Amino acid sequence: MSLRLGDVAPNFKAQTTAGEIDFYDYLGTGWGVLFSHPADYTPVCTTELGKTAFLQEEFKKRNVKVLALSVDSVEKHNAWIHDINETQQVTVGFPIIADEDKSISHAYDMIHPHASETFTVRSLFIIGPDKKIKLFITYPASTGRNFVEVLRVIDSLQLTAQYSVATPADWKEGEDVIVVPSVSTEDAIKNFPKGVTIVKPYLRYTPQPNK
Repeated sequence: MSLRLGDVAPNFKAQTTAGEIDFYDYLGTGWGVLFSHPADYTPVCTTELGKTAFLQEEFKKRNVKVLALSVDSVEKHNAWIHDINETQQVTVGFPIIADEDKSISHAYDMIHPHASETFTVRSLFIIGPDKKIKLFITYPASTGRNFVEVLRVIDSLQLTAQYSVATPADWKEGEDVIVVPSVSTEDAIKNFPKGVTIVKPYLRYTPQPNK
């Protein structure tokens, strides 16, 4: 059965470009992003891992550890990293998991037989400190992901985990947020001293509370 939002992310041990890891131990008490790519030495994957490497400090600022995965070997990963660093002008500093037996790919439902019976699709999971899945997205092999959007979602997830707010369409860090319906307007005015703008009884905005 495929994983769903709120499910506990399966733990695993794996060989990576950073050595053997235990997934839970690697994440510790922080957040995690686990994403699969179809294969090493492919063009879209090269740009995706390059973009992730470019954004490494942004993930770190958010206490997020990133791991990539494909069914290729550690040796192949290590050789390919040289190409990523060269062509994307970055330094890959996150582990790439070798899932040669496909055990992790199957646990996370990363292999979709109607797309490919042997290679992973572009699946991405955001995992919270409680080891539960907060978001997952899946792209076809032909479409590269937007990792700036992944950071935006992490900002929203971390904010809404702390405050009784939700983020509107196209929200970015620093913009107004929405008071969740479970909070009364009276309580919202008390809880959000920066002010509450009432558009409709169910649509109430407040400045981002941690800014």
